Amino acid sequence: MPAGVLDQAREAYAGHRWGAAHEGFAAVAATVELDTPDLAAFADAAWWLGRTDASLELSEQLYRRCLQGDQAPAAARLAVEIGFLWLIRGEQRIGTGWISRANRLLADTPECPEQGYLGYLAAFDALTSARFDEARAIAQNMQGLATRHDDPTLGAMGLVLEGIAAVRSGEVADGLALCDEAMLPVYAGDVVPNWAGNLYCLIMALCFELSDIERARAWTDATERWCDQFSNAAMFTGICRVHRAQLHHLDGDWDRAEAGAARACRDLADMNVEVVAAGHYEIGELRRARGDDAGAEQAFARAHELGRDPQPGLALLRLGQGEVRAARAGLQAALSAAEPPLARVPLLVAQVEVADATDDAKLARTAAQELDHIAVTFRTPGIRARAASAAGVAHLLAAEPEQALAPLREACRVWRDLRCRCEVARLQGRLARALDAVGDREAAAREREHARATFEELGAHRDLAALDGAGASRPAPGGLTDREVEVLRLVADGATNAAIADQLTISERTVERHLSNIFMKLDVSSRTQAARLAFDHGLVGGTT
Repeated sequence: MPAGVLDQAREAYAGHRWGAAHEGFAAVAATVELDTPDLAAFADAAWWLGRTDASLELSEQLYRRCLQGDQAPAAARLAVEIGFLWLIRGEQRIGTGWISRANRLLADTPECPEQGYLGYLAAFDALTSARFDEARAIAQNMQGLATRHDDPTLGAMGLVLEGIAAVRSGEVADGLALCDEAMLPVYAGDVVPNWAGNLYCLIMALCFELSDIERARAWTDATERWCDQFSNAAMFTGICRVHRAQLHHLDGDWDRAEAGAARACRDLADMNVEVVAAGHYEIGELRRARGDDAGAEQAFARAHELGRDPQPGLALLRLGQGEVRAARAGLQAALSAAEPPLARVPLLVAQVEVADATDDAKLARTAAQELDHIAVTFRTPGIRARAASAAGVAHLLAAEPEQALAPLREACRVWRDLRCRCEVARLQGRLARALDAVGDREAAAREREHARATFEELGAHRDLAALDGAGASRPAPGGLTDREVEVLRLVADGATNAAIADQLTISERTVERHLSNIFMKLDVSSRTQAARLAFDHGLVGGTT
């Protein structure tokens, strides 16, 4: 009986029918000990099904068997793979312990391809820390090992890592060409499936990092087709769902976006902490756009708990709540820690939003200049559109509406070509402001109505409320009433109680009562402190 079941399990494994393979191997293992190749297949099938604990347990059995058989390179490769699985689960100490085992096993071993698999983790760490030259050198060494030991999987891994290092260094065309080349052996079926899936995911992530939306769509489609070859691909299907959610967000299909991100968070909860954190962050962004502040707060908090910086989404949430000081501080702290240019792009875009909401022309100009510099280097449509939009806002805030029109129209055209509906609508709202300022009321009304129709269809409540650029559309700090905001603005302008009473046609006693309420709600004790908060929250003037 075991022999027939074992043959069926092997056949199912060869056909990527992981469920049937796992069931067959489990049935045989309950009666006899599996040989080493079958034990490896059993562990692999469990991993593809998302049964990470079982896969790790079986892989550790396999590791001990390799050690007992004096197979140091094979044991080291298993230690790398086991350590990698622990690391992506967020278990740093266990993961680094296994990597240390691999290092020790290979310390006195003659050259072998397993050294390249260990190098993969070192190159990835260098990329994460923006040590791009170091990452490129490690990746090229991996390719040399792959050539000498005829290991196409290792060679493809090295090419992708070199490509990512090149892209992040500003050599975008060359880097993407390396990534395309790396996938040729994947298409030919020469790369081990679990590493092939990892390469697909690295390239997808790079496309989103570049704001190269069309390329991101193409690679997400390709990865989904690749996943369809397998009866189950829990890890890679979950990662695809997060990227697909990002695309649905841009396309304006927000219900599907949130549903997909939420499912990925559930499916990968015990497999990949970084991807789950990204899924929660995406949910936070969707809820923020819909005006669900409590839901966004919860999602950003969960992303942060899992290790994902909640910026810039959290800063934009605070901005929408009228907490300008918190928004500024959060973005500044994040920018201080973000060195690579690509990592700074979304933070700078958010800084432009803060500048626009607070009429801060200097901040807008500084952010726009840096975005323009990044766009010159990386030149992808999405980054160019963000830089053009920022330039348009900077001109608007500098009272230069004529100069704002060209960059705003260019950004609008690019986002329309990329089918990013909400981005187009936001640009149309800003175009309307510029057109109003130059006296073209008819064109301004047309742009504004198109934007309004999109926001209403998407349920973009915050964008809809702010469409006309009215500062009062943002919630006032401390829950101030409209009249209290009027009084606070006049206080910030230096008006006395008598002058405020005269301008608002109320009594000085009423002014005093309003001031008492303002001080209590804002938790301040002086007119100077109240005025400072008025500036910080964008209720008056600009903050430089």
